[in-house]
Amino acid sequence: MLVHGVSWDSSGPALRLWSPQAEFTDVALARGTSLGLRVAPGLWCLGHTKVHGPGGRTYVPCPSGAPAERGKQCGACFARDEPRLMHDFHRGGSVPSGLRAYLMQPHWLYVATFATGASKVGTASAPRKWNRLAEQGAVHASYVAYAEDGRIVRVLEDLVTRELGLVQQVRSAAKVTGLVEPRSGVELAAVNRRHAGRVRELLGGLAMTGYAVVEEEWERPALADTLCAAHTGLRHRYPATFDGGGHGVRVRSLSGTIALVGLPDASGNEVEGSFVADLGALKGRKVEFGPHTTEIPALQDSLF
Repeated sequence: MLVHGVSWDSSGPALRLWSPQAEFTDVALARGTSLGLRVAPGLWCLGHTKVHGPGGRTYVPCPSGAPAERGKQCGACFARDEPRLMHDFHRGGSVPSGLRAYLMQPHWLYVATFATGASKVGTASAPRKWNRLAEQGAVHASYVAYAEDGRIVRVLEDLVTRELGLVQQVRSAAKVTGLVEPRSGVELAAVNRRHAGRVRELLGGLAMTGYAVVEEEWERPALADTLCAAHTGLRHRYPATFDGGGHGVRVRSLSGTIALVGLPDASGNEVEGSFVADLGALKGRKVEFGPHTTEIPALQDSLF
């Protein structure tokens, strides 16, 4: 099965997979979920997507099942992928009619703060207002503007980056580092509110129309609370990489794609300690499920 990553919706997070039967299947990632899987070598193309409007899109699997060449796609699927074109839409880039209809729906501008204290500015379409931040793995976040369409919100996003220095991307590796030793919630909330306040002040003084400054905080999913909390016991980085071999984890908490897990042994008992694992690293990998475990004997003495 080909892993398409971790998705979040109103029912919670799931590991999304493309099955040999040519259909999507989701494995729920609730608290207590056990995952045993073996990862095959290689990184594979995830195909491409056609967008038909605000509520419709079609997934097209890679016709040749090729290895990934550009990110998580082969060259041909990258060229056909419509969502990638949205990033230049506000700069006058040409987009298909379905993607244009999607982009012309209302969007939100937000400021998200992660466990290291790093913050970013970002956008979310109206239907994905909450989900987008859940998938990003924010610890705290604030909505700062409501825009009439996706062109305006991206103009605002670029303006915030240019004028205030807020980045538009925080790397997964930095998110993992922060969640191994997260800063206090009070401190991170203060960082987020400070950045959000500066953004609102900037936007409030612009001679532009098509948006409104808002003050609203994002509600973090309860499943993320344990992972995002400081001083909840000693944690370690997951002692393996998801580019091959067997893995066995039991989910305790999840923020975005990053999980706080226990490691069951062959008898099902968990070894001592908690581990921070980025399940997003499975994206583009082929896996088979079974009674697999994570091998840690060579690391265990140095971990404890």
